[in-house]
Amino acid sequence: MQSGRILRYLKDIAENNDRQWFNEHRREYDIIRADFEEGVAKAILRIAEFDSTIANITVRDSVYRFYRDTRFSPDKSPYKRHLGAYICLRGRKSMSGGYYMHLEPGNCLLACGCYWLPTKVLTACRNEIMANIDRWRGIVESRKFINFFGKPGHGEWKDGAASPKGFGLNMLSTAPKGFPRDYEYIEYLRMKDYCCWKRVPDTFFNGDGWLDEMAKVFLVAKPMIDFTNAVIGDYE
Repeated sequence: MQSGRILRYLKDIAENNDRQWFNEHRREYDIIRADFEEGVAKAILRIAEFDSTIANITVRDSVYRFYRDTRFSPDKSPYKRHLGAYICLRGRKSMSGGYYMHLEPGNCLLACGCYWLPTKVLTACRNEIMANIDRWRGIVESRKFINFFGKPGHGEWKDGAASPKGFGLNMLSTAPKGFPRDYEYIEYLRMKDYCCWKRVPDTFFNGDGWLDEMAKVFLVAKPMIDFTNAVIGDYE
């Protein structure tokens, strides 16, 4: 990808977020969008080498719309300030855990796992973790996992700014209803999602060399994704 060109456009649209400017620069948008989608296609092929569940996923299944849904937002800016793609079993609208790539000036990152689950599915995941706590800890407490993503609740990802690494977008302040408060590994039950991420430099996605570096990060998270997807699959 020509990530420098993509990020310059995203910087410009952030400063000129209106339909007139967008329409006047529509050709540039079409160019950078096509370049991004080509990169996503390459990412799908690379990930499929170690995760066969996404082998039939397409670019269209994965790439998010650039247009914002402003119906319930005080911010009426019509366009996003980033490009993103979520590569997972059953596509980006699925509950399944997967692999996410995010291009945004000063906030490029790779993320893995699932960022939201309905209560009944989250409860099932918590029960599965408790029933297989040694296996779960072996995955998320490995040296590589902690080096890439950290520990539960230690990172933060807000709109336009993510910490260098993180594991869990949201945490309960105490044990979830129906679970023991004195559980030894309560931090895993307090998690409201199983999303982990690693921020990367703005130059990361330039060229094609990033594909192997991306694979290294995603491979570390894959056992966690497999663990949660084994539960989520019963609900999709």
